[in-house]
Formats: sequence, C-alpha cells, structure tokens
Amino acid sequence: MANTITKRELVNKVCAEMGNSFTQNEVLDIIQKTIEQIADALGNGDRVVLRNFGTFTVKEVKAKVGRNPKNPEKNVPIPARSVVKFKVGKSLKDTVAKVSE
Repeated sequence: MANTITKRELVNKVCAEMGNSFTQNEVLDIIQKTIEQIADALGNGDRVVLRNFGTFTVKEVKAKVGRNPKNPEKNVPIPARSVVKFKVGKSLKDTVAKVSE
C-alpha cells in the first residue's frame, strides 16, 4: 500500500535535500506560495504548465440530469461547473511507470 505524504513531510524532505540551506518555515512558505499561485492561475482560467511534470487546465463540465440512488425515479439536475484536469508529463509518467515494474 502506498504511503501518504503530507505538506509537512514534503517540507522536511525538501529541507533535507537542500542540505538545510533553508529553514522549514522558509520552505513551507515557498511551497504554500507555489500552491497559491497555481490556484490563482487556475481560478483565472489559465493553464499551468510544469515541464516534465504535467499541465493543469480548467475544463467546463456541462449541466446534466442525474438520478437519486435512494429514489431512482426522481431526476436530479446537476448544474454546469468548472473542474481542474491534470495531464501528466513525460518524466512523471516514466517515474510512475517504474513503480509497477
């Protein structure tokens, strides 16, 4: 089973990798600001491309009619909405492919 890596664990790993050149709070600020900038760009409808990692885009999902599982004969309108899509980059795809080998 795969482990879950939290933001705090990511900060610790980056600090260790950088030879403790930065404090944990500085790395946390950098990671948090990066996440905020990505979210802001997506909120504006922009694409975010991180070469060899992947591309985040915003797609519109059309309105549709669903069914209530507890009452299948009743239609439930589902409004149109925006969702974030992620297309994996080549390096990430290659790295993840090695996991299943």
